[in-house]
Amino acid sequence: MGQGLSCGTSDDHGLFSAVQCGDVETVKTLLERNSSLVHRSRVYDRQSALHIAAANGQVEVVSMLIDQSVNPDLLNRYKQTPLMLAAMHGKLSCVQKLIEAGANILMFDSLNGRTCLHYAAYYGHSDCLKEILSAARTSHVASSWGYARFVNVKDGKGATPLHLAARQRRPECVHILLDNGALVYASTGEYGFPGSSPLHLAARAGSLDCIRELLAWGADRSHRDDSGRIPFTVALRYKHGACAVLLNPSSAEPLVWPSSLKFVSELNEEAKSLLERTLMEANKERENNILKGTAYSPINSDDGMDDNISEVSDTEVCCICIDQLCTIQVQECGHQMCAHCILALCCHSKPNTTTTSPTEPLCPFCRSRIVQLQVIKFEKDEDTSHDIYSSKIRKSRRSRNLSEGSSSFKSLSAVRSFGKMTGRGSGRIAAENEHIDKSQ
Repeated sequence: MGQGLSCGTSDDHGLFSAVQCGDVETVKTLLERNSSLVHRSRVYDRQSALHIAAANGQVEVVSMLIDQSVNPDLLNRYKQTPLMLAAMHGKLSCVQKLIEAGANILMFDSLNGRTCLHYAAYYGHSDCLKEILSAARTSHVASSWGYARFVNVKDGKGATPLHLAARQRRPECVHILLDNGALVYASTGEYGFPGSSPLHLAARAGSLDCIRELLAWGADRSHRDDSGRIPFTVALRYKHGACAVLLNPSSAEPLVWPSSLKFVSELNEEAKSLLERTLMEANKERENNILKGTAYSPINSDDGMDDNISEVSDTEVCCICIDQLCTIQVQECGHQMCAHCILALCCHSKPNTTTTSPTEPLCPFCRSRIVQLQVIKFEKDEDTSHDIYSSKIRKSRRSRNLSEGSSSFKSLSAVRSFGKMTGRGSGRIAAENEHIDKSQ
């Protein structure tokens, strides 16, 4: 009896060691000799071979165990599934394999009541986060539980994945979650200080990048937690001075990504990426102006830049702001403008979360409804090996003045200042007044 127990213990240890190292041949040999080993688990934490393989990224072993009819939703002592451990350690291939095998993405552990989505967000594994969210869109979760509800699922202490990503300084995960419908104004339960928003937690962590993302998606700087503190106070409390300056409610409002507008959801990835990048760059310029004169004055990254930049034809310049190159074409009318002016049309006020059918933006040239946006393609500048768009943006960035602190672009006022504008393919804008007020 003693020898049998010793042999069994030795086989268990050999199996778990082989699984951890990814020794497929040894695992196969042990299972052929004793098929019951596939259902064994370690004594203390009750980690199965599948848990160990998933945590260590041994996808071949994971595949072999699943082929042996191992339940992909096995639980260890803390009710963690192999999928949770794969997401925790950022093992994308194992996450994909487990989801393919039917692993349930809507299971909660007993430590903090967290799902695999919480784990991916907390540990900053953006690729695993995307995979889980993609699975949620096409699985029974979306139809039975609701995709939006899953993205904003709270753990045992009332923290959503967005709260955890913000607290752990994971800006890429913050962006992905916001882009998939995470609520920027959600409040925690017992996690952190009760009633904290993601912005409170980003302020506590001192993450400027997370704060930028949250503000760009409409986070409220004046939101108070259950103790009556705003994010500005939290940043001061933890001595994050630069964060506090940006979170000060008296400083200029940032531009806000129009996530609630219907046309945004119809953007192709290329146009959306360009607009998001433009918005973040504009907000960073606003930040530079706010931080100037403080102990956190930014270093001007444009200093020392080569001024020998090729000019572009005036016919390619946006005829609204007369400053940026036209990079976006409006569908279906075909009128063109720069990304900055597109954002000015849509982002000069925060989204109204109480409005179920927000007003769609109109083309400023023909007043037709904007159905779709398309990025205009440019040829490479052979002399500088940079595309014309980048050159023009670098030049205009130095000359553009955002020191007024307005929450909308100055280019928006240009539409009202000019009585008539013409541009390539844009037709004419007829204003009520035919003359320009020279006093302006």
